[in-house]
Amino acid sequence: MNGAGNAFAVFDARSTPFAPTADQVRQIAADLQADQVIALERDATKDVFMRIWNSDGGEVAACGNGARAVAHLILEETGKPMVTIQTEADMLKGFKADGGLVTVDMGSPLMGWEDIPLAEKMDVRGVDVKVGPMDNPTLSRPAVVSMGNPHAVFFVKDVDAYDIPALGPLVEWHPLFPEGTNVGFAQVIDKETIRLRVWERGAGLTKACGTGACAALVCAARAKLTGRKARLVLDGGTLIIDWRESDDHVYMTGPVEMEFETVI
Repeated sequence: MNGAGNAFAVFDARSTPFAPTADQVRQIAADLQADQVIALERDATKDVFMRIWNSDGGEVAACGNGARAVAHLILEETGKPMVTIQTEADMLKGFKADGGLVTVDMGSPLMGWEDIPLAEKMDVRGVDVKVGPMDNPTLSRPAVVSMGNPHAVFFVKDVDAYDIPALGPLVEWHPLFPEGTNVGFAQVIDKETIRLRVWERGAGLTKACGTGACAALVCAARAKLTGRKARLVLDGGTLIIDWRESDDHVYMTGPVEMEFETVI
């Protein structure tokens, strides 16, 4: 499956156990060109539990576009108007949206330095990270936020002017981020539009990153670069991110595609 180009291999482990090793995850991701590998597991109180591995074999707690892909499957399977998805990070809710799109309620962004987490206390609106010469850095002072996983967001004038495969890894495992971080490169087009590319922790440069889009919108809105709702234009498609004042939750809406299905 893919969500706005973010590619997933989804295994239904509700009746047949699926517990791959890190090497097996890496092989599955390579064979299927997947950014993440996802297992659907039974949950005692929610419609499904979603377990997630990045393409490097590491298990992670959150994946926004993956949650929309899983929501699409369970919505179609159950016929319910809303489904609940448990992850290691949080409980998410998925809904059908107009035009065949899928919305997931991603919950509230976490903005405490210890929530990201950072290695030391710091203002999350612009942390002390620089890439390049100290007196004239290529990138500096990203905003950081957690959407169930850590994100550092650099606001840049032209996102296509940056060599993200070269720069992303320098920030991904910077000492300030003890658990590593996703790295967003965000270009604000106008108050309602952001062009975004994301170097994903453990997966590299992907066509789309749902939690990265949520993080970029939250950081942009906090800096008053945009409103609380905007279109996020990624390499693989467009996501609508709405950080609602009514409940402080971030809602992500976008396309989902089933590429193929097989029985193993």
